[in-house]
Amino acid sequence: MLSIQEKKAAHREHHQKAKFIRIRRGIRVARYVMYRETLIDKKNIYWSFIGAFAGIASVGLLSHFYLPVKDNLFLIGSFGASAVLIYGHTQSPLAQPRNLVGGHLLSAVVGVTVRYLVPWPEWEWLACALAVAAALVVMQVTKTVHPPGGATALLAIAGSPAIRKLGFWYVLSPVASGVAILLLIAVIVNNMTDIRQYPDKGKWF
Repeated sequence: MLSIQEKKAAHREHHQKAKFIRIRRGIRVARYVMYRETLIDKKNIYWSFIGAFAGIASVGLLSHFYLPVKDNLFLIGSFGASAVLIYGHTQSPLAQPRNLVGGHLLSAVVGVTVRYLVPWPEWEWLACALAVAAALVVMQVTKTVHPPGGATALLAIAGSPAIRKLGFWYVLSPVASGVAILLLIAVIVNNMTDIRQYPDKGKWF
């Protein structure tokens, strides 16, 4: 029979071996994760490029005819962020149609509303902050969080007189029209290949 000291020594040896095995397993998992994350899917990148180019080109061309250059660039910036999500990260919850449409439209409504509530130029900085913060809360409550929506709300405040004159028509055009174009192209392009599905798992809302 083993003595108490021999049992303790055997226990320590077993514990050290188990610890060593866990470390080796952790290293293998880390290597696999690093390998997987550094893989470049050329086909996926190709479709991301096609979708983003077609979407932003279409929105930019449409807005070019009736918006000043400043507003057009700002709006394209907002939609450009959306393009990264819906064409480059199609499985993200933030990229789904509910979030894309709801996030932009609700944020646009919030932005215009805040502009009417705080119409004084000297308080524009406050209106901008209030519009973005309120838009975020509305998106969270309605489960339509879409980060570019913050820029859409901001444009309603910081845009040129041409944007201000639109009032709540701003929600319909250029926002709703631009979102519709982005969504249409996302549905077409992302489903032209077997490596993607949009909306993710076929869920629209």
